[in-house]
Amino acid sequence: MPSDVNRRSTRSRVTSAVTLQQVARDAGVSLATASRVLSGSDRNVKQELQDRVLEAAARLRYVSNAPARALVQSTTSLVGLVVHDVRDPYSAAVTSGLMEVARDHKLLVMVGPAYHDPALQTEYVARLRAQRARAIVLAGSGFTGGTTELAREVEAFTAQGGRVIAVSHEGLPVDTLTPRYRDGGRAVARHLASLGHTEAGVVCGPTGLVAVQERLRGFVEAAAELGLTVLDKHCVEAECTRDGGRAATIRLFRRAPELSAVFALDDAMALGVLAALRDDLGRMVPDDVSVIGYGDFPLAEDVTPSLTTVHLPLEEIGRRALSLALGDAPASPRQLTVPTRLVVRASTAAPHPHGS
Repeated sequence: MPSDVNRRSTRSRVTSAVTLQQVARDAGVSLATASRVLSGSDRNVKQELQDRVLEAAARLRYVSNAPARALVQSTTSLVGLVVHDVRDPYSAAVTSGLMEVARDHKLLVMVGPAYHDPALQTEYVARLRAQRARAIVLAGSGFTGGTTELAREVEAFTAQGGRVIAVSHEGLPVDTLTPRYRDGGRAVARHLASLGHTEAGVVCGPTGLVAVQERLRGFVEAAAELGLTVLDKHCVEAECTRDGGRAATIRLFRRAPELSAVFALDDAMALGVLAALRDDLGRMVPDDVSVIGYGDFPLAEDVTPSLTTVHLPLEEIGRRALSLALGDAPASPRQLTVPTRLVVRASTAAPHPHGS
């Protein structure tokens, strides 16, 4: 039979082997919740959940490793910014606003371009967690329905004391900042209908993106109410670039040369629409075709004709996102919105009689 000393030694080894993940699983809570309770920062955790975590920890004889916890929860002056493409005006404007806040707080910003790849978004979060970054802003639109892998990695990051703020994401257990994309789409439909347009085409980026889906939904819903026809075959998907917008416009007008209006769900694409109409299709804007963009990038006011578009306060989104990330965590994740508004310029007009 083993001696008392051996039995105590065995019990000690078993107790020390219990992990925080096991406690969380036994209590039926997230890893982040278990971490907050057992690290003493449980002010934002419901009493019922605190009791469950403490009961599970006692039952499993969980013993926290204070030195290891101090190491894990320490953070650096590094913050991460994950965007889709550093070359696009959307990402540049959001980055500019975020950098202002980072400068004021003497923080170093690491920017990771995900190129619309959810796996790469997840990988960046994992790398930033390994670097013990203080906070992460996921500024590139998420994908409809969210991704389990990204949500899991975000939860692991917050469990070690970091903050994550998402912009236009679904299904993440963190504060999410989302422009009122549908409102912008509705405003576009109302504007075109008020000018007398009865049919419109759409040029858009990947429809799996939350931002694209919401902009399109608001436009199509309002168009149906106003009698503005938007057929499925008149919605052409392409890359969110000038070249993508140009190629999509050529395809669109091969299908429907009679269209009198085009809504580009991104200003970069709208520039491609203008180029295609002028250089490839021989159409005048707005005499033959009205064009509307989305974003109100700096170039929108300088092109000829100046672009009617939906304004997004992109620099403000960047500032607000990092400010939220540097603040205290709320009791539960919040869904926060940012207003949008239509800016009418010279690229839209009443349909010309021969374009009706």
